Amino acid sequence: MATHGGLAAPVIAGLPPDVVDTDALPESAAAELSRLVAAAVPATATAAGDRESHRRAPDAMSYSITVEEGGHSSVLVQSDSDMSPEFAALLRWLKEHGGRK
Repeated sequence: MATHGGLAAPVIAGLPPDVVDTDALPESAAAELSRLVAAAVPATATAAGDRESHRRAPDAMSYSITVEEGGHSSVLVQSDSDMSPEFAALLRWLKEHGGRK
């Protein structure tokens, strides 16, 4: 997970992304993360296709979550101004369980 923009942009620009390895998680946590990702993927695609819902917010943060599984990589991107509830739930979980607090 990487964070971009907002008022803290100069501070966060140099920080590495948070990484969560499901192999290092307890089975229940890995299952919960998989469920959250599965819910966020279609919600993110729907939000990206719905251009009317995008609002300009000069100081909004944007978030990119890269999901790597089975040699395939997907990148989910949303911002504070147009975040789906499913993406927000995934983001919250990653912030709580990620490497950087």
